[in-house]
Amino acid sequence: MNPRLIAISGPLKDSVFALPPGAVTLGRDGGNVLHVDDPSVSRHHCVLQAETNHFLIRDLQSRNGTLVNGTPVKEQSLNHGDQVAVGDSVFLFLVSDDDETRAPGVEFEEGPHAHSTVRLRPADVLYLQPDKILSELPAVSRLARNLGVLLKISRVVHSINDLDALQSEILTLIFEVAPAERGAILLQGAGTQDFSSISARNRSQSDGRPVKVSRTIARQVLDQGVAVLGRDVNTSGSFTGVESLITSQIRSLLCVPLIVFEKVFGCIYLDTTSPTVSFDEDHLQLVTAIAGISAVALENARQLAWLRQENERLNSEISLQHNLVGASVRIQEVHRFISRVAPTESNVLILGESGTGKELVARAIHHNSPRSQKPFIAINCAALTDSLLESELFGHEKGAFTGAVGMKKGKLEVANTGVVFLDEIGELAPSLQAKLLRVLQEREFERVGATRPISVDIRLIAATNRNLAEAVKEGTFRQDLYFRLNVVSVTMPPLRDRKEDIPLLASHFIKKHAEKCKVKPKGMSEDARACLLNYDWPGNVRELENAIERAVVMSSADLLLPEDLPESVLEHATPANVASAKYHSSIKGLKKKLILGAIEEAKGNLTEAARALGLHPNYLHRLIRNLDLRDELKGPGKR
Repeated sequence: MNPRLIAISGPLKDSVFALPPGAVTLGRDGGNVLHVDDPSVSRHHCVLQAETNHFLIRDLQSRNGTLVNGTPVKEQSLNHGDQVAVGDSVFLFLVSDDDETRAPGVEFEEGPHAHSTVRLRPADVLYLQPDKILSELPAVSRLARNLGVLLKISRVVHSINDLDALQSEILTLIFEVAPAERGAILLQGAGTQDFSSISARNRSQSDGRPVKVSRTIARQVLDQGVAVLGRDVNTSGSFTGVESLITSQIRSLLCVPLIVFEKVFGCIYLDTTSPTVSFDEDHLQLVTAIAGISAVALENARQLAWLRQENERLNSEISLQHNLVGASVRIQEVHRFISRVAPTESNVLILGESGTGKELVARAIHHNSPRSQKPFIAINCAALTDSLLESELFGHEKGAFTGAVGMKKGKLEVANTGVVFLDEIGELAPSLQAKLLRVLQEREFERVGATRPISVDIRLIAATNRNLAEAVKEGTFRQDLYFRLNVVSVTMPPLRDRKEDIPLLASHFIKKHAEKCKVKPKGMSEDARACLLNYDWPGNVRELENAIERAVVMSSADLLLPEDLPESVLEHATPANVASAKYHSSIKGLKKKLILGAIEEAKGNLTEAARALGLHPNYLHRLIRNLDLRDELKGPGKR
């Protein structure tokens, strides 16, 4: 097991943190084991506790909560691959290594610092001094052979860009010129003492035993940037304190640094247990030269691997630019729908209640489609009269009607080669339904007052909060148009069916509106969060955003409190665990008493009761619904 956290967003992005046995505290306070300098993280946010066979994460009553895979948790076991979100930071929890199945692997063994009998700095390497080599070449046959090997390696390493394949090839070539039984290439991770990449093998391909590497020697080479050669490890006093070498009966070892731009980022480690073989200074010179030639190729391959991963991450983020915040099962289904239909040319129908984010889905489909660089034109069919909507959609010629002082292109014409989004299409008048059907069938239309058809190439995305199938049965919506629109469809889930997304949405809107209002982002109290989770949100995400914006504007404390939320949220049954529940319950009781008394005096006439209370009748009806008074108003004489 290699438990660790990898920061994939936030102040510590791209850092790797090994998780030791015991408890690891995380928070904004500098005294935490994992210090996160982020105002949205509590001073003592959460703790990760190593248990017998797993890790446990426990929230420490933080302001913004601890989320595992997008779901707020109090205490939960972590699994390999889980994402842990605290404030604006997201960490990936990993236990096993992706390459741990690659034989034979490495086992590190600790020991005191060793002092080799021979040390070599890169500047002293003979093979990196061409002038000196040329002067000695005629007299040194072994030198000529080694130069041939270096030339071969230089050609090979710069023709491979896959990191794993490159490391494997380098070790194979080293085995051709160095009498090593085992070898390993260790690459250090950025900002960590651990290794981000390990490639190891035995000379014998059939030997699948792990390659045991002395962490003491490897760390010494990495820290000092100086190569280490041990000729007779078992008899040399320099290595008597390194128990791992003695236990493994290592006779000779060699470890050289990998350096790019004067920065050590890894090392090559070789050893042998053969009593008849020993590394000499020529091997040290040669392997150090190989490291010098290979270092840039290894670093480039590593950077290329990182760029590929980053490209995949950014491509994934592109598909999330629709601001559909959430990690619930229902919203993940919407994400998958977008990824499937976006590359196609099919018409799309988006169903769902008002405020669920139908236009966001439409924009996401456009953004991820081949038409992404073309226009996206949105029209609300319920916002205009029939005549204005006709002119807005199809355009008009000069003099087509009173006030038409010039020719005007319609939105369909402007959107040519792009996407048209018709919101609330269920409100479209029958005459306009017929014209839109022609556009979908023939891909042409005529401006108002014109006789010449105009051809267009558009993709249509429509949305409605109505049941179009029922509207077809009732005769208010054309069946043939419905079939044309409903090629592929998705239903946006109401917020009450994905309440686990509410904390994420709330944090997103707090940050958004704090920036808009030019105030510092605030956390949310547990009581306020409980109130949000307890409310049914008939206005869905749009209503939640409005409530958060109001809270950000009205709040005067360091945290958003229940009293900062709209009355409609607090009028709903307040959770019993909310500290201020007594206050809100008292207010709610008083409202009930006043409303019931007014209705009683008006003998059940709600209009008269609203007038007596000084309220609009619609507001009284809302209070009756929010305060659950329907059952109490079912008595005789009440309506």
